[in-house]
Amino acid sequence: MKRLLNTLYITGTNRYLSLDGENVVILEQQNEIGRIPLHNLQSIVTFGYTGASPALMGACAKRNIDLTFMTGSGRFLARVTGEVKGNVTLRKKQYRISDDKYQSILIARNFIFAKVYNARWVLERAVRDYSLRLDSEKIKEKSRLLYNSLQNIRTCEDASVLLGLEGEAASVYFSVFDQLILRQKEDFYFKGRNKRPPLDNVNALLSFAYSLLAGMCGSALEGVGLDSYVGFYHTDRPGRISLALDIMEELRGVMAERFVLTLINKRVIKKEHFIQKENGTVFLNDNGRRVFLSAWQERKQDMIKHPFLNEKLEWGMIPHAQALLLARYLRGDLDEYPPFLWK
Repeated sequence: MKRLLNTLYITGTNRYLSLDGENVVILEQQNEIGRIPLHNLQSIVTFGYTGASPALMGACAKRNIDLTFMTGSGRFLARVTGEVKGNVTLRKKQYRISDDKYQSILIARNFIFAKVYNARWVLERAVRDYSLRLDSEKIKEKSRLLYNSLQNIRTCEDASVLLGLEGEAASVYFSVFDQLILRQKEDFYFKGRNKRPPLDNVNALLSFAYSLLAGMCGSALEGVGLDSYVGFYHTDRPGRISLALDIMEELRGVMAERFVLTLINKRVIKKEHFIQKENGTVFLNDNGRRVFLSAWQERKQDMIKHPFLNEKLEWGMIPHAQALLLARYLRGDLDEYPPFLWK
């Protein structure tokens, strides 16, 4: 199994990255403010528009270190990846299945089954841990609705029907999401999902977490030799990492949404960590991103027992494990793609 290495996050929007020998050098107004050996890094994520030197981009590509560029508000811009791994046979199989609607739905429904299954257990875990602070009966009712939808998802053979089932389940789940916010209610509330742009603190946190998770899933897929831009559930669109978004569906609740709730409920993130623009857009400020990313890195190091592999892994390795299992399925080593089912 791949070893989890460090991710370097550059949160300042006016910092330039360059290469000096075997080190990435961080410059601010042409002054060096830090340097990190490349051999310690698995990926680099930089926010802002200053950029990186061609020499550094080449060095990262050669060493298979993902270099991701994001806007100051956390929106994905571009990613520099290394040499394609794996063999051409695997990708050709991926492309053939992607063009076959029936074979694609057999994989896609497992992504969505896991998404709804995990969302249900987010609700169940909340009731178990905070029964006296929640409307437990209402949340359990929503949990039952999610449970009932699982069988329909499991047997679905039509992409448009699957899309509808996912939408219904998401509506049920998010209808009680605000109840899971237990503290700082004046500043953190959820009245519905808005994302382009996020218009409140909670949606800003969710969008940021989703962007980071999508990048992790894309890197994991490329690492096992799959094309992260060719999906089975999300349709092909220029510039969209469709397969990474597919894999991310099953991990949204357990790796992004629960993490955001923890930041709020433990008062790690506070109202002063946000900026609101004149058009209503809300996003994390520099200090907010630092706090978020520090907690994100700590979370990635936490251990969990993988339900299918039956091995203890860091949370940060779960996208890599799922990418590996998907590659095994496409090669014919597994009869079915085993999604990540958390409990």
